Amino acid sequence: MVGPSSKMCSAQVVVHLRATGDAPILKQAKFKILGTDKFAKFVYVNSAFSPNSDELVIDLYNNFCFDGKLVINYACSMAWLTLSFRMAHMCK
Repeated sequence: MVGPSSKMCSAQVVVHLRATGDAPILKQAKFKILGTDKFAKFVYVNSAFSPNSDELVIDLYNNFCFDGKLVINYACSMAWLTLSFRMAHMCK
């Protein structure tokens, strides 16, 4: 028997990808992906933070979606420094 959480995770999520830095712009920017998928490195949710590699797309969508889609910025290399990284280097 499939429980409600299994159905929720297998649901498709609308993801809007936006290029950051020198990353190439995609011809298609909006995709539907499974909630059980995970992101690779150098992606940022709402230009704010990089999710952990073990975070599910559905969890990010449920917490950070805007206007029915999850906005993800992508880059070819690290685009923004994390707050903890900035603080550690400022205090030296």
